[in-house]
Amino acid sequence: MGDVFLKNMIYPKIAKRISAMKDADLALREKLVQSGQLFEGYHPEMEQLHLRHAEILSQLIDRIGYPTIEKVGEEASEAAWMLIQHAISRPEFMIKCRTLLEAAVSENKSNPIHLAYLTDRIAVLSSQPQQYGTQFDWDEDGNLSPNRYDDLDEVNSRRKALGLNSLDEQTILMRIQAQKENHSFPVDFERRKLQYDGWRKKVGWST
Repeated sequence: MGDVFLKNMIYPKIAKRISAMKDADLALREKLVQSGQLFEGYHPEMEQLHLRHAEILSQLIDRIGYPTIEKVGEEASEAAWMLIQHAISRPEFMIKCRTLLEAAVSENKSNPIHLAYLTDRIAVLSSQPQQYGTQFDWDEDGNLSPNRYDDLDEVNSRRKALGLNSLDEQTILMRIQAQKENHSFPVDFERRKLQYDGWRKKVGWST
């Protein structure tokens, strides 16, 4: 992040801190990809990093509000959104951020695509249907597919309104990416599902 960009935001120091957390998140992800551990459930090291980042980001948001582009710049604003997406062990924080992001989008201060992804992520974690089809997982037939969504025509209409491709096109891209990262169908699908449901209940997504 160059000095020119730092001058065009209200909180440059916070922007640097948010970007640094994003870099740490991506570095750990790459490490787990290379070791073949990323897709074997929610890796404990990854969860601890996400929790630590969520706590820091929560404190920053309490101080400055949602990290919009005008406050922290485009790079850090997108980094903050990614960190919020990864704060899956903190339901209340994610829901709070969605409310703040909704307000920012309504004022044309944040990317509506970010809101679509966060809305879908919360829906999936809450066992509700997606509106935009942005979240994917393995299905019982062994295919990487969108998590449950409401109506295909409505989903594609919402996606088109945001400038996104169709759900069928996105499914193809997601499957290609999974192949590149050696992301394959779980060895024990039912056990993975039970573990996931138990984890959701433990952190507060499911009762």
